Amino acid sequence: MILGPTILLQLVKEKKLVENLSERELTNPEGAGFDLRLGEVYKIAGDAFLGETERKTADVELVCDYSESEKKSIVINPGDFYLIKTIETVNMPQELTASITPRSTTYRSGLFIRTGNVPPGYSGGLNFGLKNEGTVPVTIEMGARIVHIQFSEVEGGGNMYRGQWQGGRVTATKKEVQV
Repeated sequence: MILGPTILLQLVKEKKLVENLSERELTNPEGAGFDLRLGEVYKIAGDAFLGETERKTADVELVCDYSESEKKSIVINPGDFYLIKTIETVNMPQELTASITPRSTTYRSGLFIRTGNVPPGYSGGLNFGLKNEGTVPVTIEMGARIVHIQFSEVEGGGNMYRGQWQGGRVTATKKEVQV
């Protein structure tokens, strides 16, 4: 069952389910979840390794971030790939999981956002891949709504997340053994 805004806003107040929500989401959310905003954009470099038991992600460089005091934007050219992070953070209880979907204006503009599931027990920022697979440059203002998060109950309770990405880091600084 997908949780609706009435229950979600209660969980935001009581359990800090989602932190740093915009005023719009706190007072008048649309649909059955919350829209999340673009907070940081990273360029990847170097190399990566995905092994059976060890992994190392690519190095990253912050190229743009959100600031309440100044408007910033970034141009995503055709073929560009970035890692992006939301302004909002989550604190997932054991009985909930979340799914992320791109807002339709992103793919209508040629942008594809690679998202994943948010497991029970995860706490931190949310990171995704962003690629311009279209034919035109797209300018995105930092703070723009880019993805929608929906929360579902896990019957019987879920196993708590215990991976290295707890806290929302964007990349690993060295090769790590997977848990």
